[in-house]
Amino acid sequence: MPSFDEFKQLQTAKDIMRWAASRFSEANLDFGHGMSTAIDEAVYLVLRGLHLPVDTSSVYWDGILTTSEKEQLFKIISRRIDERIPAAYIMQEGWFSGLSFYVDERVLVPRSPIAELVESQFSPWVDPEEVTSILDLCTGSGCIGLASAYAFPGAKVDLVDISEDALEVANINIDRHDCRNFVSAVASDGFKNLDGRMYDIIVSNPPYVDAEDMDALSAEYKHEPELGLSSGHDGLDLTRHILTEAASHLNENGILVVEVGNSQYALQEAYPQVPFQWLAFERGGDGIFLLTKEQLETFF
Repeated sequence: MPSFDEFKQLQTAKDIMRWAASRFSEANLDFGHGMSTAIDEAVYLVLRGLHLPVDTSSVYWDGILTTSEKEQLFKIISRRIDERIPAAYIMQEGWFSGLSFYVDERVLVPRSPIAELVESQFSPWVDPEEVTSILDLCTGSGCIGLASAYAFPGAKVDLVDISEDALEVANINIDRHDCRNFVSAVASDGFKNLDGRMYDIIVSNPPYVDAEDMDALSAEYKHEPELGLSSGHDGLDLTRHILTEAASHLNENGILVVEVGNSQYALQEAYPQVPFQWLAFERGGDGIFLLTKEQLETFF
């Protein structure tokens, strides 16, 4: 990392954005945690490091920075390069479906394509007027479930995780979004503590990274909790549990949506008879399937 003597010669936010993007590219950082390029991440870190909204107009990027502001930004940029910490952990902020969530290294950084499904109210697979209960299984930060609470006003939402650390973060976000009256955080290993609870939608982004991919993770991903990533040799340990138990927790016409990422191919090989509906996303992403309650009862 270059010295602060070099850095302090930069004058404006725009100067520092360009400089940081160059250093990020030079260091071969991994941008798999919500931002796609070095420039995107540099812009985000500079704006948030200056306590400005992420949509701050570029008109303000030419403002001259103070020495203390430069010192703060240098610390942030240095941490990103030297420690290879995802930007979301440095700023303790993740974004999902246009909403801001508190995150730290107890939970995964929000980045699932499921955001598009939430924004479309899971159209055309459910009637939004009939959705009264939603389960976000393996909730982590709670981002999927809380975004669903916005998408389905009045619906009861359960945020479920085995990790007490994750549930602490989820509870922070429940309070941050003032959703305590209709969103609850529940400790459970899969469905084991959910006897009698029924839902119109069960959505899950469970651990699905297989052993081979776990060994190949970049330094950035190794800051995330292994419990939220690893799921056995083929990445399907928890997905198997979800498939066998989900139907008994779905109301009539209910749906199950699960993200399995690269383990999609192992899942299809394990269950060749199951008509998984693999969903397409305008903003990119794959490895997410949908099954109805009827299909789950038929095949599991």
